[in-house]
Amino acid sequence: MSQQLKNLLILLAGIVVILLVVILLFSGKSSFRRFLSVFLEDQGGRSRSGDVSQDDDQKKVSGPVVEMATLIRKSDDRLRIIESTGKVEITDAYYELVFVTRKGKNVTIECSPEAYEKIPFNQQGSLTYKKNTLVKFKYYEDTVYN
Repeated sequence: MSQQLKNLLILLAGIVVILLVVILLFSGKSSFRRFLSVFLEDQGGRSRSGDVSQDDDQKKVSGPVVEMATLIRKSDDRLRIIESTGKVEITDAYYELVFVTRKGKNVTIECSPEAYEKIPFNQQGSLTYKKNTLVKFKYYEDTVYN
């Protein structure tokens, strides 16, 4: 056997050994990988249960965010003033929608009264928001703008 052939075989054997070590150390169920994930895991704003600090994550992004989401909750806060003349006035109205994304993250968004009324529950669609304000929600039947 020539010296070049021996060197080639040694090189190939070395490559095979390195690949096996990489596969064993970094496979999905490897204890080494689980050990590394403790140190490399990004916990910024997240608890161990997977909940996300929504306000922090939503405020970090400056441009509009588009995600597939489903409306799960509506809430409003209105001060209704009724005078003796029968005149009804609503002041300090605040409307809020809570969506759950495909990744399971809850997103709380402020919206207009019209959008609050138009967006149906349990309807999946494309949610576009900027910080914590609704831009639009597009679903199969309609598109609702803020």
